[in-house]
Amino acid sequence: MSNIRLRRHEITLMPESARVIIRPFIPGDTGRITTIIGRALALSEEEVVRELDVVRHEFAARHFDIASLLQIHFEKVRHHVFTHKPLSLERQLLIGALFSGEYALESAAIFNPSIVPHPDQSGAEEGGLRFVMSLRATGEGHISSIEFRAGSISAKGAITLDPVSRFVTVPEIVPNPSYKKKRFVIKLSEMGFDDQHATAVMGPLSENFTRSDLNKSVGTVRHAAQPATRDLTRTLECLQWLADSNYELRFSEKLAMSERIIFPVSPNETNGIEDARFVRFLEDDGHVMYYATYTAYNGRAILPQLIETEDFLNFRILSLNGSAVQNKGMALFPRRVAGRYAMLSRQDDENLFIMFSDSPHHWSDPQIILRPCEMWESVKIGNCGSPIETEAGWLVITHGVGPMRKYCIGAALLDLNDPAKVIGRLREPLLAPEGNEREGYVPNVVYSCGSMLHGRDLILPYAMSDKASAIASISLDELLEELLASRQ
Repeated sequence: MSNIRLRRHEITLMPESARVIIRPFIPGDTGRITTIIGRALALSEEEVVRELDVVRHEFAARHFDIASLLQIHFEKVRHHVFTHKPLSLERQLLIGALFSGEYALESAAIFNPSIVPHPDQSGAEEGGLRFVMSLRATGEGHISSIEFRAGSISAKGAITLDPVSRFVTVPEIVPNPSYKKKRFVIKLSEMGFDDQHATAVMGPLSENFTRSDLNKSVGTVRHAAQPATRDLTRTLECLQWLADSNYELRFSEKLAMSERIIFPVSPNETNGIEDARFVRFLEDDGHVMYYATYTAYNGRAILPQLIETEDFLNFRILSLNGSAVQNKGMALFPRRVAGRYAMLSRQDDENLFIMFSDSPHHWSDPQIILRPCEMWESVKIGNCGSPIETEAGWLVITHGVGPMRKYCIGAALLDLNDPAKVIGRLREPLLAPEGNEREGYVPNVVYSCGSMLHGRDLILPYAMSDKASAIASISLDELLEELLASRQ
């Protein structure tokens, strides 16, 4: 272990089974759906009211507005209702309840945190800082989502978390999101769908188009190309899939940070949203945008994606383009370097790479900057979040995997003007799993998705064996001194 002073704060975020959302549970068999609806239609109105009262008594206090959620789920099966008689609101809600169930978002784990300054510092004490921490929450079926916590750091470095609500709420999915044509066409080409059918759909669209614009163009092309060929069907399905993978979310400003949850939406996220690495990005003109790279997983393949938000209320979810968008662990630098965006990445599941781009949405031409060196990182290395700018260079918190697949956290220092140049790296781990930190869903692991500076302290939230999360503070001066002393 390194001799750098490290303070483990008395904060542990443990999985909490009582924080639940309501999800639709709709059988794939149409016959089963109509049979279930038939049982609800057979009830008298008095029986419907009585049964709905039971549902409300058991579940209403666990959710902000259970009626609206049950109504949404009824609408998902309304077309299976085999009567033309109008249904009472109570019967609709009861049918909605029959196709609903609670899901405990973090019943298995809450881990892999990242931390950034809060966009609203109005509540911070003098010399202190408000922050937002993102976490990967995992529940039944190992489905991962993104949760948030807010907290404060005092002028003296004490860390507190805001009270955590027992309620969680998924955001509204913006029904008619917008897209940029250039990015859309590039991604289609990378996926091998730059054929005549894609050109026919995309040609009439403006540079900024909406989902309804796309649907209209798809419908026109489909109607004009009858009978549909296999190539046409595949291209149109790809267009719809790509549109589904780029969407917008909106939370109510009345929700506390801990009440906001980003749950998988698109087809490529069906098995989870993993390891969001948030960074506060400062543009050259002073504009601030919070970006996060994350890994979408559908049970078979992974797809790196990008989140954009300015306020943690409105989010844009975007697909990334380029030949280097193929693996986990992408981490964006917090500003442009020599006029270009810069990103750390993992390409071969062994080494740490860097790449540069004129756009945060397109990445190619990665180059290796770090290879495994010490025994504790001899299997593979990667980043633990976005680089942090210091007067001595870009501070990169790394992770290394060694014997028995033990994960430790280390650090490296890159040149400020040429971050492809490594100035120094720790020979010993900065943080290794100890005691109870070794026990969990995946034992012997400490891991982080992002840290930040507060004064001369590095604030490092970290996961413990893919189960829970904690926070440590590290002396920046001592860390930089050791990194500079390690250079060749």
